Amino acid sequence: MTHFLEQVYAISDRITVLRNGKLVGTRDAADLPRQGLIAMMLGRELAHVEEAAKERSLPAGDVRYRFAGYGKRGKVKPFDLEVRAGEVVGVAGLLGSGRTETAELLFGIEHADSGSATIDGQPATLSSPRAAIEKGFGFCPEDRKTDGIIGDLSIRENIALALQARRGWTRPLSRAEQNALADRYIRALDIRTTDREKPIRLLSGGNQQKAILARWLATNPKFLILDEPTRGIDVGAHAEIIRLIEKLCADGMSLIVISSELEELVAYSSRV
Repeated sequence: MTHFLEQVYAISDRITVLRNGKLVGTRDAADLPRQGLIAMMLGRELAHVEEAAKERSLPAGDVRYRFAGYGKRGKVKPFDLEVRAGEVVGVAGLLGSGRTETAELLFGIEHADSGSATIDGQPATLSSPRAAIEKGFGFCPEDRKTDGIIGDLSIRENIALALQARRGWTRPLSRAEQNALADRYIRALDIRTTDREKPIRLLSGGNQQKAILARWLATNPKFLILDEPTRGIDVGAHAEIIRLIEKLCADGMSLIVISSELEELVAYSSRV
């Protein structure tokens, strides 16, 4: 039993798909194309999604971020990617497809061993998250509880983390600066809390996600990578984050949004 499609096709004669605890069907692997398998797993066909994606227009302007033959041996096959200012590029994929590894490569968590990156036509080296932050990158990870928040720290401390990293740990933000930053984004993103000093683990999933977004918005990023930004949150917070993505795009930010929700990706992406 696995979510890794490469493994499925490498070793299987027949493939059985379960969804939400129910049997969807069994097919011979040789007769089931990859897109057909994905459609069985998701419960919807992909054709209408692809057509909708083709109809969306690209924003005007030159390419700001270009990755050519970018990859890491054994983790991410070399790929080409171009992103314009004010563009949302959607990345669709199921668990095990390499989508999170791709995000980590773009943000410098993993180090590329092939290809090149340019920003506004100038060579860029993304050798670490700090290097990426200094170049205006931000990254909201897929697993917010493990990789996003620091649960026992306050909302204030969590929001201030990325700006402090960009500024350098030898020049700590003052308490007044942290308070002002937290209050600003608690209001701007409607983070539901009565106290900025509350441990962030006590917030709902949607409000934790908004606090992580606040952390990166505080750095005034130009390129934001969002990995499953709406997973596991309530309907209200879900809608608020979608509106925020659309606003950031309208304000000229470049975004990569990774999601297993294909119809949602198409709704706000320039390309998928």
